[in-house]
Amino acid sequence: MNPEQLLVHFDRVVDTPDAIARLRKLILDLAVRGKLTTQNSNEESAAELINQIVASGALRELTQRKRKSTSTVSEEEPFVTPTNWSWTSLGSVTRIRTGKLDANAAVKGGRYPFFTCSQTPSEIDSYSFDTAAVLLAGNGDFNLKVYSGKFDAYQRTYVIEPTGWDVEFCFILIQSQISRITDNQRGSAIPYLKLGDIADLLVPLPPLAEQRRIVATVDELMALCDRLEAARKARESTCDRLAAASLVRLNAPHPETFHADAHFVLDALPAVTSRADQIKQLRQSVLNLAVRGYLVPQVLKDEPAANFDREIPADLTRPFEIPSTWKWSRFCMLGKLRGGGTPSKSRDDFWNGPIPWVSPKDMKIDYIASAQMSVTDDAIENSAANVIKMGSVLFVVRGMILAHSFPVAVSHAPLAINQDMKALELFDPEMAEFVLRALKGLKPEILQRVQRSSHGTCRLEATDYSDFLMPVPPLAEQHRIVAKVDELMALCDRLEANLTLADEARLRLLDALLHEALEPTNFQRQAA
Repeated sequence: MNPEQLLVHFDRVVDTPDAIARLRKLILDLAVRGKLTTQNSNEESAAELINQIVASGALRELTQRKRKSTSTVSEEEPFVTPTNWSWTSLGSVTRIRTGKLDANAAVKGGRYPFFTCSQTPSEIDSYSFDTAAVLLAGNGDFNLKVYSGKFDAYQRTYVIEPTGWDVEFCFILIQSQISRITDNQRGSAIPYLKLGDIADLLVPLPPLAEQRRIVATVDELMALCDRLEAARKARESTCDRLAAASLVRLNAPHPETFHADAHFVLDALPAVTSRADQIKQLRQSVLNLAVRGYLVPQVLKDEPAANFDREIPADLTRPFEIPSTWKWSRFCMLGKLRGGGTPSKSRDDFWNGPIPWVSPKDMKIDYIASAQMSVTDDAIENSAANVIKMGSVLFVVRGMILAHSFPVAVSHAPLAINQDMKALELFDPEMAEFVLRALKGLKPEILQRVQRSSHGTCRLEATDYSDFLMPVPPLAEQHRIVAKVDELMALCDRLEANLTLADEARLRLLDALLHEALEPTNFQRQAA
């Protein structure tokens, strides 16, 4: 497999999430290995170029490391290169200086374009340049760019000036080896590099004429990457619009056309679904339909829906239309609301008992029978914690998770909850499965009620959930809705699994292609 064959097969792996980024890295890796261009034995070698740099006196010191005669990559040289290239330290063929301009000085008005990185020092000392150089941010995010002309540089910006060779190739070279450079970073809060970390880097230098051919080829291939990336974004945007248009039919259903629309969506969605977030939207649409009476037909012979709430205040607006056989009820009227608490952590006799003590961090599954922590009977008797009945609906009322999610679950064992949660012990435990799915379907409406404090804490006040209006279908229809939701969720699971398998297959293929593209050729293995 050669690099050209990689491009031929790339359409099979282009939808791998980081495929374009890895292709860009591969191009740089191939460039500095001499695999993007042909070598010309008639051209002046890199060794001769280095001798000219020495003879010019442009650099005070040059410590070329001679290429070893070996058929394998040595510890010193990270990979093999063509025979007319030479390995040398970056500091031996470049002039490396640092800027001294403080960011505050730049704000006041620098004379020339200003280059900086994330850290702001206290010293203010202008240092200007007029040259073609590679600029490397020596701390923070280690940004890299090439510039030619007059500029001011911040004190932690390293100005790397190639002497007698191509500045654009120097940029490609450093960009391809940036991970080797930053492996030596120091500091913890704000990583930084020292001059020696850059100057001592061992780099491969090709002949000058080949450097220019490499730059032209890299530019051409990076432009190809830009086109691939643009095409991928356009394709994803089209899929997003198609998926959204399909889901609109479900999220705003029409009674007369809903069943036909639903069949269309379920048939078409796999073809336009390429990401897990689209499956997430489908799941929410299914739950949205379930709580509005669109998933299953109403049956007139069903027992009427239980009327839990006969005196709904007139100021509570019904959020949407429901079937005539359904009833509305305030959430608090469906059962008994229970709170929780945290037993004293200083009392060893309160903890590690037989009763699960559920907190929001346990609310990651639909059914809860155990928790990360547990309490004793003494804790229940002597603290604010209560035992919640099996079959109760648990939900979170305080925490940053309410900024985007509404965790809800059903207790499958007697348990206790902490003060950031509430529980509804249903008057009719048979309703638990429907209420679980209904609350998931009503998540957007519930999240609109979430309040935020000045310091960002999210919470649902008592009236935010107790007065929340819940649709209540006949019990028999609740069972049919639960069964249909579970059936469609299983379909979503299969779609998600297929996406995962496809992503994994593309990733394995991409790894194999990249590995083979970087493998030394027979010629390079025999190179002296």
